[in-house]
Amino acid sequence: MTIDEPLRPDSPVLADAASSLAAAYVHVPFCARLCPYCDFNVVAGRDDLIERYISAVISEIEMEPAWKRLDAVYVGGGTPSRVPPVLLAGIVDALDRRFGIVPGAEISLEANPEDWTPVVEAGLREAGFTRVSFGVQSFDGEVLKTLGRTHTPEQAEVAVSTARLAGFSVNVDLIFGTPGESEADWVSGVARALSLIPDHLSAYGLTVERGTALSRAVAAGAPAPDADLQADEYEALEEAAAAAGLVRYEVSNYARPGHTCVYNLVTWAQGDYLAFGAGAHGHRNGERARNVHRIDAYLNRVEAGIRPVQSVERLDSWGREQERLFLGLRRTAGVEAGHGGVRLLESVWGTRLQHAGVIERQGSRIRVRRPLLTDEVSRAVLALAGCDC
Repeated sequence: MTIDEPLRPDSPVLADAASSLAAAYVHVPFCARLCPYCDFNVVAGRDDLIERYISAVISEIEMEPAWKRLDAVYVGGGTPSRVPPVLLAGIVDALDRRFGIVPGAEISLEANPEDWTPVVEAGLREAGFTRVSFGVQSFDGEVLKTLGRTHTPEQAEVAVSTARLAGFSVNVDLIFGTPGESEADWVSGVARALSLIPDHLSAYGLTVERGTALSRAVAAGAPAPDADLQADEYEALEEAAAAAGLVRYEVSNYARPGHTCVYNLVTWAQGDYLAFGAGAHGHRNGERARNVHRIDAYLNRVEAGIRPVQSVERLDSWGREQERLFLGLRRTAGVEAGHGGVRLLESVWGTRLQHAGVIERQGSRIRVRRPLLTDEVSRAVLALAGCDC
């Protein structure tokens, strides 16, 4: 099955159809250096392990029980663009052999602008990739230095432009609220991003994650991100993106019709997606599985012929309902109310959120009207007492 595009990215039909699709995530943990804000499962300076790791991922795919055909594949990291395209092609081929990939499926890759060359571009097209998400983060050179990024704004412009010309669906990923960045700086950067006419844009506020270099710097007295400034920058982005024809379909994601991220839609709709690689998380038939985190442990298990799953969690019916709500309410389309949504609306916190104009009921659906307060809505959902429903 494929989604009938091009619907508006914020269409409830599009959002809900994704629950019946199948996807796969592949984690590639290799980076040239560790960004100070990043708490993902990544390693730097271990490119010597790349071929061995990709071989292990292919072996893990071959161990997976037979399943349905894939509507979307997402290769994330880390920095997958550090991997030679011929090795990435091996992953796509393995997924196609084991499960089958639906004709016209979305096949995405995360990339750094400095890795984008004509050779890489051609290799990825030949491998079957259809979509690329560039970790641009900023078009301000000083902000890029603060974020520990090694590309220049000019490299980002070239990468985005050439990828679009080559026929990829292109996402530009940005970070707002970096200390030292003014709102005017941010607005200028957004304008520069939109001038490239990306098909998709994602933007996240800089957060101080425990155990990162940024958290240690803030603890030592460095400035932390300013929440009020981040709110202003978020609203400026939403206005500029809408004027440029990009529709916000989730708290942090904007797209043109026909360019929503299908993989993301599947995850937000509680759809099924397999996950391969160190620390990868997947969801299948109501169970959430997590692979072993450490790369050496992952390699040792797979090379010994053992599936690398570390834990499997099955939520009860109420846990599933809560998850359906807090995932679905991140989408602009909202979510069918269901029994959990009715309980939310009737709860003390739900009543307050309605009176404050944060959430609303539209027919059978509930949606968040003030996306900056989505986390408050999620907390209200998680605070609801369990039930035998």
